[in-house]
Amino acid sequence: MKSLYRRYRPRTLNEVVGQEQVTLTLQKSLEQGKINHAYLFVGPRGCGKTSVARILAHQINDFDYELEDDYVDIIEIDGASNRGIDNIRDLREKVMIAPTAGKYKVYIIDEVHMLTKEAFNALLKTLEEPPEHAVFIMATTDAYKVPVTITSRSQVYTFKFASLETIFDFLSTIARKEKIAIDDDALMVIAKRSGGSFRDALSLLDQLSTLSEKHITKEMVISAMGLPQDEKIAELLLAYLDQNTTQITDNLKNLLSSGVKAETLAEELIMTIIADPKPELMTLLARLPEVKAPFAEAKLLVALLPQGSTKTTQTPKQPTLKQTTPKQTTFEQTAMTTPIAKVDFAWSEFLDKVKESSDVIHLQLVKTRHEFLHGVLHIYPLKKITKNILSKDNNRRILEQATDGVEIIIHEIDETPTDSKKDETLSKISDIMGGEVQNDGGGSPF
Repeated sequence: MKSLYRRYRPRTLNEVVGQEQVTLTLQKSLEQGKINHAYLFVGPRGCGKTSVARILAHQINDFDYELEDDYVDIIEIDGASNRGIDNIRDLREKVMIAPTAGKYKVYIIDEVHMLTKEAFNALLKTLEEPPEHAVFIMATTDAYKVPVTITSRSQVYTFKFASLETIFDFLSTIARKEKIAIDDDALMVIAKRSGGSFRDALSLLDQLSTLSEKHITKEMVISAMGLPQDEKIAELLLAYLDQNTTQITDNLKNLLSSGVKAETLAEELIMTIIADPKPELMTLLARLPEVKAPFAEAKLLVALLPQGSTKTTQTPKQPTLKQTTPKQTTFEQTAMTTPIAKVDFAWSEFLDKVKESSDVIHLQLVKTRHEFLHGVLHIYPLKKITKNILSKDNNRRILEQATDGVEIIIHEIDETPTDSKKDETLSKISDIMGGEVQNDGGGSPF
């Protein structure tokens, strides 16, 4: 069965949601028979640039659009992997050949900003004097990297992330069609985490629809995605505004010990501040984007702690910087740990590959510990739901494909990996938070 994203991918300009500023103009141009030789679609990832490019390519030629069709007159090129001058020279030779079935030969160049300088110069020669039958539709997430000589010869269309309300309404419609029983506040959590991307929103809904055969609640979604409760975020911000060092460290320790990633927590804080900006939170807002591996937990602590005088409800204990006997904690309390015994396995690259296929699997995976021993990747889930999601046959296949042939063992939740040596510097800093240590295998959920 196809994923929700593929099943509900638009096939006409009229079906595209949230990009009316683009689709209405293109529709009018098509109705008037005004076809330009070069289009440049600019906007963030997941907002529909490639979908609209494919639709436009089909409608230009009066082709019926199906996701699996293969018209010889529509050629898709990945700019990231075909970025050299030889690739563009080959394109320049083939573009001169007349179309086979349609009126136009359409080239869709995704991630066009990845082309080399020499390749851009070769492409420019074609755009300066294009054959009458050639149309180029280029897409980019980084418009400033596209030379002005290319931009000036193209019709530029700017895409934007969809509004929260638009994403929510879209998800509600899909949930009804698919008979997915889910609370509105649970859908709102998904809509917020999608970041305005329909693709990410549908991928999340698709994965989370497996959580329960009966009804999906907000609490289930928050737990599965490893998100903090809204009230916990509010409490942490209030402690920051009060410059209450004791309350900040206690709240942060509790959140991290519950399995919330430092990077995820930083993103939630950013989203909350942006939704209701206050001048006194701007300094914190400037620091939060720096919260990332390595030592994400320590960076988050530094970002939150007052830089000047502090107010406390009690005299705070000064953190010791000398070697002390480590505090005993449960396995779940040490969720934020340095991946151990990685040897020659690239854990971060593995996570990136998984994220390309499934955001939800990625979100579950970054809440685990792992070790790489004797050519085998061992994964240690902390919760039963994580174990169940990672162990599903389809999800196992995604993990196996991302390892490039490395064997994977997903352990039971009560199994623990080999203890790893803590980084001494981070151990000193994070002693404030109860002994959390480095996690360099995390990353943003989107």
